[in-house]
Amino acid sequence: MPKTIVITGASDGIGLAAARQLTRDGHQVIMVGRSPHKTRTVASVLDTEYYTADFAHLGDVRALAAKLTTRHPRIDVLINNAGAILGEQTITVDGFEESFQVNYLAHFLLTNLVIDSLLCAGASVIQTASNAARISARVELDDLNNARRYSPMRAYGNAKMELILFTQELHRRYHSRGLSPVSYHPGSMSSGFAKNSRGPVGTLFRSPVPRLFFQSPDKGAGHLLWLATSEPGRSWASGAHYEKRRIRAVKTELIAFELWERSAKFVNLAL
Repeated sequence: MPKTIVITGASDGIGLAAARQLTRDGHQVIMVGRSPHKTRTVASVLDTEYYTADFAHLGDVRALAAKLTTRHPRIDVLINNAGAILGEQTITVDGFEESFQVNYLAHFLLTNLVIDSLLCAGASVIQTASNAARISARVELDDLNNARRYSPMRAYGNAKMELILFTQELHRRYHSRGLSPVSYHPGSMSSGFAKNSRGPVGTLFRSPVPRLFFQSPDKGAGHLLWLATSEPGRSWASGAHYEKRRIRAVKTELIAFELWERSAKFVNLAL
């Protein structure tokens, strides 16, 4: 049965690869991208609905949510896929460290703003996380803005861990009402998500190495497509984190609750 599927970060990488396949399979795909030109171009090729939003501006996220809920009172799948390893420490116009906002907080806000459309459809919410959550994350609730000991990889890892924690708390709060959130690590890929990062990571992703040793976005999108098109509770477990289609345990429920509460205050959501 065709689904209405919203994909952020859909103009490149695994987001675009997934959008292509889901469109071929007959689903109604709504693409969200940061670049107006790139997003418009790929959406016209696929003949899909699209919106542009820069997640470094929470005003863009609120405007996006308003358009989505107006056009789509039912959203079957929300794929929170947008993200990047950024460079030097930057504070957004909203007052947050950019990696924290772009990779996590904007998705927290978007999901909460479209929650009625998600609940109406008994939706799946899919978070594109990363094994950086295990390797480089050091989430400190009193330093979510990464003011101390900042590095691009640590900030990225923290944000991906926060997405995993968000998944757990989203499950706790809304699964009884039909929502099924899940997070996953797509594997190492040759894509543009880190090309603008300064330092060794950016140098690596601007070189030919990723194309030689990492999987392509088309292959990497396989895990995402599995989650988006299969049935939660039967094919995968709500609230879980997956790597290579297997659950990877992350036991931090108390931190997840407090992260939600602090995030809600940051974006002025009713607790």
